[in-house]
Amino acid sequence: MSSEQTSPQETAEGAGTRPRRLTYAAVLAALEGVALLAGGLWVLVLGLTGSPDDRQQAVTLGVTLAVLALLPLLAARGLLLRRGWSRGPAVITQLIALPVAYNLLKADSMAVPAGIALAAVAVAALVLLVNRETTQALGIKGPGRAE
Repeated sequence: MSSEQTSPQETAEGAGTRPRRLTYAAVLAALEGVALLAGGLWVLVLGLTGSPDDRQQAVTLGVTLAVLALLPLLAARGLLLRRGWSRGPAVITQLIALPVAYNLLKADSMAVPAGIALAAVAVAALVLLVNRETTQALGIKGPGRAE
């Protein structure tokens, strides 16, 4: 193609490569998704093979965590592909992670380091997701800027 001819996808997504901040946000969202999936599978396997107090509750929790892992994983994929819709689910995931991190920080156990890590990842991902460079790369326009 000549410099005057551009595909519709290039026009919609903007020229150039994916900003690093967008890539980092996608990686953080993917890490959260993988952690949720691993935790869900772990609880599910323990619920099925171990002797939990309530097997049905353990299996339900494991399946729920595994299904919830789809949100950050799909958001991470969308961020890597520079899809504007993906920022919403990624931000929602981070906002949900903050109260979870707070509750882990209040625990008197080995959950405190996990709470610190989760809080750091959630705050870092939020900062990356609302960054101007990320917003522009995703083609998101602010209110009143429908140009």
